Amino acid sequence: MTTAATTADDRNRYRPEPSVLTALKTPRILTREVLAGIVVALALIPEAISFSIIAGVDPKVGLFSSFIMAVTIAFVGGRPAMITAATGAIALVVAPLTREYGMDYLIATVLLAGVLQIVLAALGVAKLMRFIPRSVMVGFVNALAILIFTAQLPHLIGKPWLVYPLVAVGLLIMVFMPKLTKVVPAPLVSIVIVTAAVLVFAISVPRVGDEGELPRSLPELFIPNVPFTFETLSIIAPYALAMALVGLMESLMTAKLVDDVTDTHSNKTRESWGQGVANLASGMFGGMGGCAMIGQTMINVKASGARTRISTFLAGVFLLILIVVLGDVVAIIPMAALVAVMIMVSVGTFDWHSIRPSTLKKLPKSETAVMVITVAVVVATHNLAIGVVVGVFVASVMFVRRVAHLVDVKREVVDQDGTQVAHYTVEGQLLFASSNDLTTMFEYAADPERVVVDFSKSHVWDASTVAALDAIETKYEQHGKSVEFVGMNDFTSAFHARLTRGLGDGI
Repeated sequence: MTTAATTADDRNRYRPEPSVLTALKTPRILTREVLAGIVVALALIPEAISFSIIAGVDPKVGLFSSFIMAVTIAFVGGRPAMITAATGAIALVVAPLTREYGMDYLIATVLLAGVLQIVLAALGVAKLMRFIPRSVMVGFVNALAILIFTAQLPHLIGKPWLVYPLVAVGLLIMVFMPKLTKVVPAPLVSIVIVTAAVLVFAISVPRVGDEGELPRSLPELFIPNVPFTFETLSIIAPYALAMALVGLMESLMTAKLVDDVTDTHSNKTRESWGQGVANLASGMFGGMGGCAMIGQTMINVKASGARTRISTFLAGVFLLILIVVLGDVVAIIPMAALVAVMIMVSVGTFDWHSIRPSTLKKLPKSETAVMVITVAVVVATHNLAIGVVVGVFVASVMFVRRVAHLVDVKREVVDQDGTQVAHYTVEGQLLFASSNDLTTMFEYAADPERVVVDFSKSHVWDASTVAALDAIETKYEQHGKSVEFVGMNDFTSAFHARLTRGLGDGI
């Protein structure tokens, strides 16, 4: 009964709202999903081309990868409305491999990374998300907003001066149009109006077509021409593992962010293996692989209001139509229109509340430090995964430091049946950080022959603490005195009984 109830609860928890069926039956919702898909598809094109260049492959590799992954994840992913495509983080990981070994080894790496992600999902890697503190999450979001903004600077610096008023017009449309109506996504209206202005007034500014040549044919199956040897595995395995970990981390963090924005739950385990399936599909058709895209996801969810898998699926479908069928039309879209959309996304993504003076005064300095360090590392390395790992490590160290000072030992000498007894009360959580100094808190020489240590207000967590307790017993024995440990809870008592005197000399 319990298992059945739990399963039902899980299904209800992860049930999307609105559902795909509801969206298909509701014209208003369906229109919103379709328009959102168009906006995301337009925004994916320059990004995919740029990431292809970073990875050292033809632009069509990134474009086809984005199409295949978006369509695949729409069916197998665990977070509705999240966009998965070719990303800069993955491009940075595989770029050295592509430069040295070529396209075939890249595809073999993408396929292996997909397999590894499925394996990691089966091992429960998604559950590790619970160990990421809020300060790291805020740092991740803020760093992401900064990276999205700085990625637009090459399209602004050293360009014709007319680019700036076009970007400004695009921003004004996206700021004020939602106040009038939300029927049509403001980013789509912005792109159409800015593009129309450029065409009508024959303004000479950089366009999407200048970023790289768009493909004219459909993607084809691609079998990597690499020898199936241990040497090949030794070459691609490190890159595949790095790609799998970076992709999962960025995807799960993005899923958590979308959960917060939409106030819904998502199935992180399903999203993890879904990312693996999407990478496998991408590799099979010669794609460079990828993961969740925070910028395009925010366009879809926050700017366009999409909530279902329909928008994700259509983003992939429209992307293919735009690059293969309407490539000439897409090529004339000014980059200024897309830059304005991404700047708006970066502004909306940044957690402005986190840097308000009132917030900074209330938060512990350690929390603020973790957030700042996470932002700094991500911006410096342009790698979200590295920033998150460093942020979690710093947060863990600071937590351990705080815990180390939360243990208190009180001493009292009392008379029991005419005999003096030293009674110690230990309060707090005992683990390696807090128990290392535990042995220094007892007065071995000054204590009477009988010593009682009360643990009713404490808890033993690790072997380091048991070793410290053994050391305390040994020191009292060396002084010819007896010590008795009392008040241990069930877990502490069983843990201590199992390990005591089995960890060396205890000193």
